[in-house]
Amino acid sequence: MDEIDLRLADGRILHAYDSAPGDDARLAVVWHHGTPNLGVPPEPLIEAGEWLGIRWISFDRPGYGGSTAAPGRTMSSVAADLTTVLDTLGIGTFALVGYSGGGSFALASAAILRERVEAVTTFAAIAPYDAKGLDWYDGMVASGLASLHAAAAGRDAKVQHETSGVEYDPEFTASDIAMFDGPWSWLGSIAGSNATPNGPDGVIDDDCSYVLDWGCDPTAIAAPTLLVHGTADGIIPCSHGKWLAANLPNAELELHDGLGHVSVLAHAEPALEWIREQTG
Repeated sequence: MDEIDLRLADGRILHAYDSAPGDDARLAVVWHHGTPNLGVPPEPLIEAGEWLGIRWISFDRPGYGGSTAAPGRTMSSVAADLTTVLDTLGIGTFALVGYSGGGSFALASAAILRERVEAVTTFAAIAPYDAKGLDWYDGMVASGLASLHAAAAGRDAKVQHETSGVEYDPEFTASDIAMFDGPWSWLGSIAGSNATPNGPDGVIDDDCSYVLDWGCDPTAIAAPTLLVHGTADGIIPCSHGKWLAANLPNAELELHDGLGHVSVLAHAEPALEWIREQTG
């Protein structure tokens, strides 16, 4: 795994990852990480990626890991960061995979980089804050409501919330907790203080971006899109997946009864196979 520090035009550093440097014969698949995680490609999918001929590309979003914070960032500004990574590595077309809030960043990237995107898969993605006909907060766990309401009140309010000592309770389901006894226990190694060694900016700006205008129109996504969601998800309720499926022109929804925010990743490998089928 190559780890690269890219200096951007505005002086920021973006820490990126490349699992197969220079191997243009592989399908480039961009991984958009969740909140609050590092951007390292998903270890539980590396073996499947090998036999599927996948080259993983990813980066720490601003404020996480080795990437400089960028207060006020949006879905579209992160897509611009991705463009820099891809162009630096000489990658033309690619597919996208995003988990949790990273699913929304993947969708925004697909909306902006239309002709370069071959396929998109998301797990528990968040719908746009201004989604018409969606009760955006409905069904969220109490900690999520408090955190996102603080973000909606502005960055200063979100900073105050994150630095108040409040603890976030994800209220994981039994099926979620069971996942931490298997390969997806990897999530614990890339979360929390491991992801935010320089402070909470990554979390603050992620949550603020979820309640800001995306700066692009996800209904303009041309690539085939697979949305995977669990019906028991209280962090990002499946109503978000349903709204996205109803409003994205080339989307299909895989809804899994009884699965939560983490346990939905049990279907990650088949979804990766789906991407390979779409891209030939």
